[in-house]
Amino acid sequence: MKYPIGIQSFDRIREEGYVYVDKTALVYDLVSNGTIYFLSRPRRFGKSLLISTLKHYFLGHKELFRGLAIDGLEQEWAVYPVFHLSFGSENFTQPYALDKMLESFVADAEKQYGTSGALTLGQRFCKVLHAAHQATGRRAVVLIDEYDKPLLDVLDMERYVTDCEGNRIKLEEYNRDVLRGFYGVFKDADADLRFVMLTGVTKFSQVSVFSGFNQPDDISMDKRYEALCGITKEELETVFAEPIRELADELNVEVEEMKRMLRLQYDGYHFSPAMTGIFNPFSLLNAFDMKMLRDYWFASGTPTYLIRLLNHSNEQINDLTGKYYDVSEFIDYKADVERPLPMIYQSGYLTIKDYDQSTESFLLDFPNNEVRKGFLSLIASSYLKNSEERPEGWVRDAFRQLNRGEVEPFCESLTAFLASIPYDSHESLKDIKATEKHFQYTFYLILRLLGVYCLGIKVEDRQSYGRVDCTLELKEYVYIFELKMDGSADEALQQIEQKGYAKPYATDPRCLIRIGMNFSSQTRTIAQWKSL
Repeated sequence: MKYPIGIQSFDRIREEGYVYVDKTALVYDLVSNGTIYFLSRPRRFGKSLLISTLKHYFLGHKELFRGLAIDGLEQEWAVYPVFHLSFGSENFTQPYALDKMLESFVADAEKQYGTSGALTLGQRFCKVLHAAHQATGRRAVVLIDEYDKPLLDVLDMERYVTDCEGNRIKLEEYNRDVLRGFYGVFKDADADLRFVMLTGVTKFSQVSVFSGFNQPDDISMDKRYEALCGITKEELETVFAEPIRELADELNVEVEEMKRMLRLQYDGYHFSPAMTGIFNPFSLLNAFDMKMLRDYWFASGTPTYLIRLLNHSNEQINDLTGKYYDVSEFIDYKADVERPLPMIYQSGYLTIKDYDQSTESFLLDFPNNEVRKGFLSLIASSYLKNSEERPEGWVRDAFRQLNRGEVEPFCESLTAFLASIPYDSHESLKDIKATEKHFQYTFYLILRLLGVYCLGIKVEDRQSYGRVDCTLELKEYVYIFELKMDGSADEALQQIEQKGYAKPYATDPRCLIRIGMNFSSQTRTIAQWKSL
């Protein structure tokens, strides 16, 4: 089986015999029931392939669709004038790069249809669309891929340009104005448009980019199109049945165990209240091709805007994950550095894990182990950047110690690791309360990283008899951690016993280890620990 890794052209996939997961029934439904659409999906999730599929459909390339679902649905196969624009390959941190790209796109279209003379780029493109309609007798199709990249590239960056009125403004604001003017054409050209599709990672609010634009039908959380990009469980087990068996043989596990491993590593995305599970297609194809389970999607590059977003925001991962959020935060949203949650969700680092219909709210958490490990490592590398040792390496060594029941080496190693972080370099630690919060966050972040390798982890788990600071479950051991600040390890252990934190494991055959730790606000590391 040939895997189309990095190939986003529908015609090449079909002509060269690469595996293709048939989404054409959904494509037909899409083009039959609407005109202007917007779809948000994480990077490398198949948005460009979707745009390419639509392009060849509207160009009437019937031969490419033989044997697919749409072959039995479409009867006409009409040929439309198609205008395809992708922002994916351009670097928009350079001043006026957006203007140059749009100018080239419009100029090429003008040459094809013999138009000129309008004042703005938007007006010129509007004339092109009308001319194309007149020349072909069919309304035009406009497909725009990664429409938001000119904004994400410069989000929260201190870069400035001079606008047409001589004002010095942020490049982010300038690019936003240029796009607003260009996308505004779709309102005036409504009579000349058959279909418009815009894809991107995030949706910018109506007042910022789509002002003056006939608002697109946002299908990003529409249950009908939840599987338009990505791979469902059914598609995995039918299209990739043989690769699953081959990978299972390679890793010396049973097929059902292999499915479970793939689910934990790459599944878990949900894009609507219907909760259809979606696998990450990029990681899945790479795993089958390389015959190894690795963090392919995360290793392919973390968006620079996400790093800037996290550095800018005061939100901590403990405050974002495992919580319910009102649906309105995902419907009426915009890219905003002050409110990073929607962008983190849209970027694929958090996903919907539950929908509470009674309160119309979504539970957000990490989609799978690949994203959990990668995202936590990213945060840890930034938050613990002054430590002498990379957190990922320390976490792997610490897990091996816990997996062998080596409590003393683990606690000593943790004490040394925390001591290597110069806490006074953090300006926020001006009082004991800030110091306590910082310690708690650092400790929970470390334990969450450890939890990636464990069978289970519970952080600040609320039970009927109290709130357990942290529980780690391994194959042969269960660890219960209780933390104190400027108290004693004995007090921590006593709380574990008095509150009955170990009761859920009374009949568990694994070895149960209780660990009490005391953190000193003076030395800013673990001053004392004890275990039972």
